[in-house]
Amino acid sequence: MNRGKTILIIDDDARNIFALTAVLRAKGFATMSAAYATDGIEKLRKDGDIGIVFMDMMMPDMDGYTAISQIRSDAGLAAIPVIAVTAQAMAGDREKCLEAGANDYISKPIDQDAMLAILHSYLD
Repeated sequence: MNRGKTILIIDDDARNIFALTAVLRAKGFATMSAAYATDGIEKLRKDGDIGIVFMDMMMPDMDGYTAISQIRSDAGLAAIPVIAVTAQAMAGDREKCLEAGANDYISKPIDQDAMLAILHSYLD
């Protein structure tokens, strides 16, 4: 992914989308968002410029685990890095997200420096 690629934020909470978008745009990243996993997956299929996904793991229509599984099973989407974003920070939650197919994991409230470090690890 390069800085020209778009970051897709899939989260059912508009406040989370707003906060992530503000931080990412201030750092020079382009963003788009989806409030439902199904909409996010559809955007992934239609927009070839998405380079990374921030996936909320607890959503009403489809949880992040199921959504990541669908992304990974689609040959055209499988290589796109997915970062699990969750308020669940219990022992084993990180591993559960990674086992579901996430490339990385960050817990809420999001540490901006940690988030940017994760993003930069996928920039090259």
